[in-house]
Amino acid sequence: MQALEGIRVVDMATVLAGPGAARYLADFGADVVKVEAPAGDGTRRMGWKPPEGGDAYMWQLIGRNKRSIVLDLKTDAGRDRMRQLVAGADVLVENLRPGTLERLGLDPSELLAGNPGLVVLRVSGFGQDGPYAGRPGFATIAEARSGFASMNGEPDGGPLLPPIALTDEITALAGAFAVMVALHHRDHTGEGQVVDVNLLETMIQMMGALPSAYAHLGYVQPRLGSGIPYTVPRGTYRCADGAWVAISTSAESVAARVMDLVGVGDDPRFETFAGRIEHREELDAVVASWVGTRTEAEVLAAFEAAHAAAAPVYTMADVFADPHVVARGTFVEVDGVRMQGLIARLSRTPGELRHPGRPLGADTDAVLAELDDTLRSGRGTSREASE
Repeated sequence: MQALEGIRVVDMATVLAGPGAARYLADFGADVVKVEAPAGDGTRRMGWKPPEGGDAYMWQLIGRNKRSIVLDLKTDAGRDRMRQLVAGADVLVENLRPGTLERLGLDPSELLAGNPGLVVLRVSGFGQDGPYAGRPGFATIAEARSGFASMNGEPDGGPLLPPIALTDEITALAGAFAVMVALHHRDHTGEGQVVDVNLLETMIQMMGALPSAYAHLGYVQPRLGSGIPYTVPRGTYRCADGAWVAISTSAESVAARVMDLVGVGDDPRFETFAGRIEHREELDAVVASWVGTRTEAEVLAAFEAAHAAAAPVYTMADVFADPHVVARGTFVEVDGVRMQGLIARLSRTPGELRHPGRPLGADTDAVLAELDDTLRSGRGTSREASE
């Protein structure tokens, strides 16, 4: 039995963050019904596609383990069907602009009145209230407004955005976590609730102690390339053969071994965290010079012998070939599609990848037939009545 077996999720969200949260629930056994408009979710057409054609790999990942149905919520019949689905669900996931769900006749307060144990996950750019609530929300905007982009990049360069959908992926995890918290509460009290998760505040959570440092000390982190303000050396360095390695000295004992390795173990400037931070440029130059006169293999072997932290900077091709990644089975094949496996490994309820994203509307008939059977049985469709 899977950990979330018996949990029913209606996923009407689009693109990444909301559907990503539902995907994590599906991976651990929840019955997730993905509701799409007749045109299909945008991820079906986003990015790379199989050479033989078909839906994009992004959809294959984000839609995995879900059943796919089509409902036209612009019609009365489509909205009626949606209300029937939600009446028998544990979770509804949506990411429309605040107010849109209500205009569709799917006001969460009314949904909760009919299904008191329902958890409604609302994913948006800025939250359900506040001056920006009605604005369109994209990861890029959250990365800019959270302070992330301003400190990302080289000291003499411009601010940089991440080259992946970082905010969407983190918000998906935050959404799945919040749903589980709400379900735990529901299981103890019978009370459902609305969960407000947004891109901006998720990224602000990722800032660690920087908000406190600013609030109390006026500290604003500058762009440091691959560096961070409280550990030096930490960054990427180029080897003599052109390869790059990443080095971290975030523990005092490790830093001492690295200082000895690069030949400055007796320099009083580099004995403490504070000293290394104060002399960041000088120490980074020492490390860069030491790495730059050695091949990648020599650097990694020396760091391993010193019990210090260094790693090659991988491309995706390198990741696939890495012996640890291979041994752990980090990538799996699901119906011919290679993708990431489960995000966590549970010893008793390990999760399961049953299929990649399904063709548009592949399960419409089956899901609606189940719904009609429930209605005809006289049990109603509320979650409480169906148990």
